[in-house]
Amino acid sequence: QVQLVESGGGWVQPGGSLRLSCAASGNIFSIDAMGWYRQAPGKEREALACVSGSGSIFYYADSVRGRFIISKDNAKNTVYLQMNRLLPEDTAVYYCAADSVMCERDYYSMGYWGRGTSVTVSS
Repeated sequence: QVQLVESGGGWVQPGGSLRLSCAASGNIFSIDAMGWYRQAPGKEREALACVSGSGSIFYYADSVRGRFIISKDNAKNTVYLQMNRLLPEDTAVYYCAADSVMCERDYYSMGYWGRGTSVTVSS
């Protein structure tokens, strides 16, 4: 079993920055990949970025490439999402996910999920 807990969400003005964290616990050695997804009200869950156990970044969504950066701290069993130049359309619930095999753009293919953290971007 693996537990994922997101933190760092909140309210920020357009153009601002925010850093999300996802702390993993439990059978962490069974995790090979960790990624970030988001879901706005009434919309489908969107894959944002994913990093493998070896540190390779598999992808960035076109909507966030150049603005968001995924990273990990193995010593803390934590993955981060640094979000810069935030836009109102970035408003969503952000989820951390992990898998024992590989990164997947399809959210239903990821084996473990956090409960999410809400991000609101408005003036």
